[in-house]
Parts: sequence; structure tokens; C-alpha cells
Amino acid sequence: MTAAKFGFAPKALVAATMALALVACGKKEEGAAAAPTSGEAIAKIAPPAGGSWADTYAATPEGGYRMGNPDAPIKLVEYGALSCSHCAEFAEKSAAEMRDNFIASGRVSYEVRFFMLNALDVPATLLATCGSPEATLPLAEQFWGWQKNMFTNLQSNEAALQAASQLPPEQRFVAIAQAGGMDTFFTSRGIAADQAKACLADTAKATKLVEATNKAGQELNITGTPTFFLNGAKLDTNTWEGVKVLLEKAGAR
Repeated sequence: MTAAKFGFAPKALVAATMALALVACGKKEEGAAAAPTSGEAIAKIAPPAGGSWADTYAATPEGGYRMGNPDAPIKLVEYGALSCSHCAEFAEKSAAEMRDNFIASGRVSYEVRFFMLNALDVPATLLATCGSPEATLPLAEQFWGWQKNMFTNLQSNEAALQAASQLPPEQRFVAIAQAGGMDTFFTSRGIAADQAKACLADTAKATKLVEATNKAGQELNITGTPTFFLNGAKLDTNTWEGVKVLLEKAGAR
């Protein structure tokens, strides 16, 4: 089972009809990336006294969540979906090396901007962002590692998932989260049950997530997730192997 099965019409979230940008979770063919040209190696940048860049998190004005030096000379931005299997693969392969070798050096910051591919991404993102900004990226990384369990749960609870589509928006995402086991996943990792239900009922925030997806898809021509931008330049690769080479080429070496 893949996320593609769970498409949805965001008009269920708001009175006005809106259409989600047409994107998919998938790999791209490797090619020449529209990345900055190769530069000199950049020296490591010391973190604040007593701190670590790998433990520095913040929400960004663009609606994303950033880890690392806010003034890092190399800025990597990912448009990713929590239901996307290729985003999960990237997280699995990149997490330790990205954190320990690139972000900890102060040379690279890494920002995730959540993209809504389908009806699963809205409740998953509402829950991942339900706590503090410091918790969001670690929760997302853990969720990507757990993602296959969500699809297994959904296969066993298809009737509940279908029934959820008939519920009012403020109840719908609670039901989808329950059908996929998302609620249990997040409450076992520090999000209180009452807090989770309140976040899942936040239709205003859900609408903003969909609107941000539409805007990014249209203005940035995002046709698949994960999609990466390096210092503002869109990359033609979305594998860790490809992104790592470009980070090093930009000076993180």
C-alpha cells in the first residue's frame, strides 16, 4: 500500500474549493543539479558557548522547521511529506551523517517544509508539529522510520479510513490518525492525548498546510517529494548520495 491511494479534496477543509498541487512521492533520475558552483572549503563554525548546532532548532518564517546554525553559509531546504516513502528513505540514509558531519560543523543548516501529498499528511503533520519547534524534526525523523507500520495499520482498518471521509473536518483527522495508528505513535513520544486531539481538530492550521502546499507547488514547480533547494537553487537530485556530493561541493568538506 502506498500513500497515493489516499488522495483527498482539500475543499473538505474550507468552504472555498482548493486544489492540491499535483505531486508524487518518488525518486528522480540523477542529473546535473542546479546547485551553486564548487567553492572553497568552509571552516567549521563554533556554536554558542555550551551549545551544539545539532541541537539548535527553530520554526522559520516560511513555515518550516530548521536544525542547525541559522546563519550557516550553506542552507539545505527539503520539501517533504510524512507519507512519502522516498522521504523516509532519505531520512534513514542521511540523518546521522547530516547531523554529525554537516550540521554540527555549523556550515550547513537543514530545514524541512512539510508538503501535503494526500489525506494522511495532514493529520501526520498536525501531530508532528503539535509540540515545541525543538521536537518537530526529531518526531518527523522517527515517524519516517515508523512509516511502514502506518500503511500496515491502514490495510487492516480500511473501513474506518473510509468512514473517516464522511466526518466533519474537525473529527476527520482524528479518525484518520486512529486508523493509521498515528495517535498512538505520537502520544508514546511525548504528545499528550488531549493535546493531540486538539491539534488534529485545528482545521485552520490544516487549511494553512494545504494552502502552503498549493503555493509551493505552483510557485516552485515542485513535482515530487522530497525536493531540495540548496542556497535557494532547486536540485535535480533527491537522494542522500546526490545531495551529500553537492553539500561537499558547496564547501562543507
